[in-house]
Amino acid sequence: MRPRSKTGADLQPPTTATPASVDLLWLPLGAGGRFVAFNGRLYEFIQARREHRRPLDLYHTALEVSVPEGRFVIESAWPIPDSHPEERGVTIQGPVWSPYLGRFRTFRNEIRCWRDGSIADFEEAVASPQRVTDDLNQARAVLATTKIVPSYVWGRDQLHIGEMWNSNSVISWILTVAGISASDVRPPAGGRVPGWITGVLAAENSNPRFTHPGLPVTTG
Repeated sequence: MRPRSKTGADLQPPTTATPASVDLLWLPLGAGGRFVAFNGRLYEFIQARREHRRPLDLYHTALEVSVPEGRFVIESAWPIPDSHPEERGVTIQGPVWSPYLGRFRTFRNEIRCWRDGSIADFEEAVASPQRVTDDLNQARAVLATTKIVPSYVWGRDQLHIGEMWNSNSVISWILTVAGISASDVRPPAGGRVPGWITGVLAAENSNPRFTHPGLPVTTG
C-alpha cells in the first residue's frame, strides 16, 4: 500500500486564529536539468530579440503553505513523473499543447497540493521564500483553489496576450483567486517569470470559451 497524500479537499473549517503562511519560491528554470535549461535559454534569447532587450534569468514558481492541518507544497509540473498521482497530492491534470493529446500521460501536466511534499531543486531557489500572506483564511483559500484551476492548454497563448499558459500561470491564478495580489509580486532582480501575467489576467477576466474541464486524475 502506498501512502495517500492529503490534499486541500481534506481540510476542516478554522476553529481558532492559528498562525498560517503562504510562501512563494523562485526556482531557476531548468535547475538540475540541462535539457530544460537549454530550451529555456533559447526561448528567452528569441523573446529578448523580439522585444529588443537583453535576456533575463527565467524562473519557475511554487508555493509552500502552512495551516493548522500541516504543511503543503503547491506546484504545477510537466511531464508527469509516473502513474501514481495520489503520492503527490495531485488535484487536477490538464493537456499539454493540445486538448486531444491529454489522453496520453506524456502530454498531461498536473497540479499538486501535496501534504509534507518536496520541491525538486529546492536548494537552488533564489531570494526565497518570499512571504505573500500570513492570513489563515487566504492560506486556506489557496489550498482549496487548487481543485478548481481551469485547464487551459499548457504551452498555448489561448488568451492572446503574448504569453503562454504554463506552471507559473497556475500559481498566479491560484493566488489571485485566493484574494492575494499576484500582480504586485516581483521576481528576483534580473529575472522574468514567463506566463505569470497570463494567470493573473485569466483569473481577473474569465474567458470560459477557452477553458477546458480538468482531466480526471488517472493512473495510466
